[in-house]
Amino acid sequence: MKLISRTGLFLFILSFIFNAAAQDKMLTLEDATWMNSDLRPQSLRGLQWRGESESFTWIANNSLVSGNVKNETSDTLLTLKALNSVLSLKEFDELKRFPAITWVSNDKFMFTHNDTLFSYEVNSKELKKTNEYPEKAKNTDIDENRFSIAYTIENNLFVAMNSEQIAVTNDEDAGIVNGQSVHRSEFGIYKGTFWSPEGNFLAFYRMDETMVTDYPLVDIDTRIAEVKNTKYPMAGMTSHEVTIGVYNPKTNEKIFLKTGEPADQYLTTVTWGPDEKQIFVGVLNRDQNHLKLNKYDASTGEFIQTLFEEKDEEYVEPEHNLYFLNSNPDQFLWFSERDGYNHLYLYDIDGNLIKQVTKGAWVVTSFLGTDQNDKKLFYVSTEESPIEKQIYSLEMKSGKTTRLSSVKGTHRAILNSDAGYFIDIYSSQSEDITKEYALIDTKGNTKRILLENVDPLKEYNLGETSIFTIKNPEGTDLYCRMIKPPGFDQTKKYPVFLYVYGGPHSQLVSNSWLGGGGLFLNYMAQQGFIVFTLDNRGTGNRGIDFEQAIFRNMGSVEVEDQIAGINYLKTLNFVDPDRIGVNGWSYGGFMTISLMLQHPDVFKAGACGGPVTDWKYYEVMYGERYMDTPEANPEGYEQASLLDKAENLEGKLLIIHGTEDPTVVWQQSLQFIKSCIEAGKQVDHFVYPGHGHGVRGKDRLHLNTKMATYFLNNL
Repeated sequence: MKLISRTGLFLFILSFIFNAAAQDKMLTLEDATWMNSDLRPQSLRGLQWRGESESFTWIANNSLVSGNVKNETSDTLLTLKALNSVLSLKEFDELKRFPAITWVSNDKFMFTHNDTLFSYEVNSKELKKTNEYPEKAKNTDIDENRFSIAYTIENNLFVAMNSEQIAVTNDEDAGIVNGQSVHRSEFGIYKGTFWSPEGNFLAFYRMDETMVTDYPLVDIDTRIAEVKNTKYPMAGMTSHEVTIGVYNPKTNEKIFLKTGEPADQYLTTVTWGPDEKQIFVGVLNRDQNHLKLNKYDASTGEFIQTLFEEKDEEYVEPEHNLYFLNSNPDQFLWFSERDGYNHLYLYDIDGNLIKQVTKGAWVVTSFLGTDQNDKKLFYVSTEESPIEKQIYSLEMKSGKTTRLSSVKGTHRAILNSDAGYFIDIYSSQSEDITKEYALIDTKGNTKRILLENVDPLKEYNLGETSIFTIKNPEGTDLYCRMIKPPGFDQTKKYPVFLYVYGGPHSQLVSNSWLGGGGLFLNYMAQQGFIVFTLDNRGTGNRGIDFEQAIFRNMGSVEVEDQIAGINYLKTLNFVDPDRIGVNGWSYGGFMTISLMLQHPDVFKAGACGGPVTDWKYYEVMYGERYMDTPEANPEGYEQASLLDKAENLEGKLLIIHGTEDPTVVWQQSLQFIKSCIEAGKQVDHFVYPGHGHGVRGKDRLHLNTKMATYFLNNL
């Protein structure tokens, strides 16, 4: 028997006490608001492939670092000090941190600094000023071929070429907006300018909002509050009109595509043809149930032909541009949900369907690219599970698929130019992986781990997180996440904190870090709540029938599914059925109030932010897609409205809103509060002056404190 010395015994006890204390660390509200940067998963900042090479780079310790697929060593290509030395030598201001870069070749990258575009050649160490743009420029879009820059100032579009500033448009009416995102950034639209493949032309959106009603947002920062009008077309009301212009920098001329009538249609998926002679546009009717993929002459704007049409009794939702093949520019890939799931289809340039490329009762969530000869295609899908995203390759000729990612969980990938390798970035709740980076070849072999998993919460005493399914009354599987309090005691009765969103395109439960939940939910579990989340019908990644179940009838099946979750919780002996609360924001705010009004006997307390209370006050694109117009669907709008149901309110309810919310306008909350007053129902209300659709910055801590306190005091 080996004896332990007094010193050894003391150190052992000290180590035991230290480890026990470390494991008992609790989250603060500052932690739960992500104000502690040490709790963020490690990452490789600015990770990207170096041109068409087999090298990749990232930024670490204010330096540009390079790795290669052939060896495990890394090299420092350029330090901030060295870059600043070159900038200073050429009499430019120095940088405070290493800038975000974009490789434009194997040896050259570009970056912006103080409204100036620079290029830097690594081998020659040559820095060049390639372009510049005004300080007040917004929506900058850089062509990597010629270093031309498209940008907007207020509502007009400009192009900077060789440091010369050229006005593309000169509309004086602020109701006409050029070069910016349109259709309220629906349909996958996130910008308003589109450089042609070689940078010879610039396509751009022109949005005429002059016919749209002004909606007043109030700025209280001035002594006399000022009205800041925004254009907000509500469901069923007059919408804006969009056209697409094409600018030729060489001739300084522009034309507009003849996209036809009616003028309030939606123009989506704007894609240049590989030869820069044609532009392809998804033209969607206002009812959003009939899409035409049209081809236009880029030099004249003339309509050439409709390649194909897609129709759906509910809605068609184009969200992806065309992808032209490397080996055959007369063929392209197209995303469609026409068979019930989001899949890829191969077409020729005349609109002939060659074949459906991917198929199955699962969805392709992202397309990564093809190899140089288009023999293999790479994508991410939910084929393994609706709550996972795995990486696959597909042989174009045979259709054979191979799963390339090996770890259960949620993956995304960066494919290199010749499709020989990709960098896999993944996390997993089931495998206890916070975030990890792996270099993998496109045969599925892991070459090495680039950044190993490090759990930033390893010293914290978090409750157990589990992911499972229950069935709704129709027998459909619904994915759920439950977080139990630390030190969970099966014999105790715990209150429930139900966190809900429930709207289209959302997915709160996933096999990813923390199960898709965040630090605030884990904080609430530490406060003694059973924290529960369920993805109901209407949410994403389950196929179009699952999502379209809410069509023309929001607040119906979503509520039924959430109540199925509550009924499951009530079967658990550790759940206190008399202390159930619900919390959500935006669509989740609509769900919070809907649940409390439709099932007042279930919920003791609720707190929500930015809630929709009547869909007739919501905007055209989203509102009409899922609810149709108030004129065409009066019963659906009436049933979904919360304004005439305020008398059903029984539990404590807190409603929060940003006073300058341009997405769910403050009027939504105020109308419901007015209804509560008329019904004699007490409701708590709190506003965040100047905030939009969400509360960010340091005020987020104030919001989380208010939310947590409300449930601690009322459950």
